[in-house]
Amino acid sequence: MTEESNSPMTDTDSTTTGPLVPEDITADSPFTLPGFFDALAEDRLVAARCTECDQHMLPPRPACYGCGSRAVTIEEQPRSGEVISYTSVNRPPSAFAHLAPITVAVVELDSSARLTGRVETPLEEVSIGDRVELQVRDPETVGIDPEFDLSYEEDWPIHVFELM
Repeated sequence: MTEESNSPMTDTDSTTTGPLVPEDITADSPFTLPGFFDALAEDRLVAARCTECDQHMLPPRPACYGCGSRAVTIEEQPRSGEVISYTSVNRPPSAFAHLAPITVAVVELDSSARLTGRVETPLEEVSIGDRVELQVRDPETVGIDPEFDLSYEEDWPIHVFELM
């Protein structure tokens, strides 16, 4: 919460710190999964960064999973990065079954934050070290059946990586 108001902080400057008590964590906080997807829907990729150990957390968390500190800030992230691991998912969740097999990669963004996501390329065309760029898509344009969404996921965008 800011001193000036009773609303959660949602800006992305170095003064934004993680919630210190559970009451500070609201659904629209950038330190929650809904808050992360709200930012993504606004075409912003944000991560938490620990000011004590410099660990990046993506999606953001209210406390560092590296050192346990709550001294975390929200920072905009670059959309480009490098594939550091990848695999094929041959039996994905029902909403994605029509896209099978799905190539999924762990991407280290240029900021050193890591994000897992689908790569829109067949498995045999992906390699460790490939440069990729994050794209944000509306679930309907990807053909995701809204019947498979949980109620809180209806407005969440889909993120995919494309080879550069």
